[in-house]
Amino acid sequence: MSDSALAELAEPTRPARRDWRCGLLPPVAAWVVTNLITWMVAKAANVAYWSTDGRHRWDSGHYLSIAKTGYEMYWCRERHPDFRDVMCGNVAWFPGYPMSVRAVSATGLSYEISAVVVTEVSLFGMFAVLWWLLGARLGWATGLTLAIGTVFPGGIYLHAMFPIATGTLALLVCIAGVKRGSWLLAAAGGFVATACHPVGAVAVGMLLLSAFFAWQRDTWPVRFVKAGSSAALAGCGVFWAKWLMWQATGRWDAYEIIQESSYQQGDLRQPFDEMRKAYEFPFSDWYRPEGHLPWLVDHALAAHRTQLWLNIAFLLLVLATAAVLLIRNHRLAVEEWAALILTVAIFSLPFFAGAEMSWYRNHAQMFVALILVRHMHRWIQVTLLGFCSIQYALLGAMFFAGVLV
Repeated sequence: MSDSALAELAEPTRPARRDWRCGLLPPVAAWVVTNLITWMVAKAANVAYWSTDGRHRWDSGHYLSIAKTGYEMYWCRERHPDFRDVMCGNVAWFPGYPMSVRAVSATGLSYEISAVVVTEVSLFGMFAVLWWLLGARLGWATGLTLAIGTVFPGGIYLHAMFPIATGTLALLVCIAGVKRGSWLLAAAGGFVATACHPVGAVAVGMLLLSAFFAWQRDTWPVRFVKAGSSAALAGCGVFWAKWLMWQATGRWDAYEIIQESSYQQGDLRQPFDEMRKAYEFPFSDWYRPEGHLPWLVDHALAAHRTQLWLNIAFLLLVLATAAVLLIRNHRLAVEEWAALILTVAIFSLPFFAGAEMSWYRNHAQMFVALILVRHMHRWIQVTLLGFCSIQYALLGAMFFAGVLV
């Protein structure tokens, strides 16, 4: 074969290679921008964002302890005589994130740095999978959607030593699996989501319902088999968590014991009562930092209240968008049904479970709703971006000040 013929065969691959590289630019840019914004918020709060201490807040210590030494549960007074008579330990936190941290630490990195690496890699993965679900084509709608993602409500926890970014990435992978018709990929995403955080259990419900909106090339019996099988495998993430807790404590109900003893959780609550308690929780009285406060921190000590209003407005906008699409097109795409179901469940679950001090970080996993946000009118997207940007700075200041748990 002549050199010219070889050149002709090789030529078509060049545009494809350029397209692949360009296709990565938007999620890379979104990841860089969200880190720069978060750095500026941390700087305004007088916190060193690029240090591991800047990412470590409250429950981060429990996740790191699981990564380092595994699970433990004991009566608090056994080690702290002056403490109230309740259970202590780290069995109230799921293993997906800390076990990922342990795996990365095998490279020689410290557990703290490994935790940041897992978080930031997961965050980049979120933008990459979201970009694929958006069609990987840059335009006003998709560009503004990514921009909203950089300052997503509660998104400050997507940078912290918490499992929120890893769990959200898993939910997006679960949606991608449903869209592609791969029940194994959907199950894998669901498994990681449930293993990372109790909120991840919403993936099980979505996968069960997927028989009614996904797997459309299959017959109804096959649809139900795929939906049920993927949901069952996803639910095994919870069983893996409980198995690890049992191995360490000898109790299958270790999680339930510490939730009831130390946190008075485990039963269903009245959601509107819990919403009111969440709104009225006196963070600024309980955890107000000492000394002179930076301007942003001083004006952000009650930002959880505006956060709740923003989250409610966001949910209503997503529901309205889905309704418009159904009226106009008489259908939703597979990934849009999945995102809608997950969004409603993620918003509702903390108020049924009684998470009055942590609902805002759970709600950060509503990031999956950005799949529907791309269909909003451009000016609605711009307005949403403006409000999200302001609220991101306020809630971020609360976080960096150590006020949020």
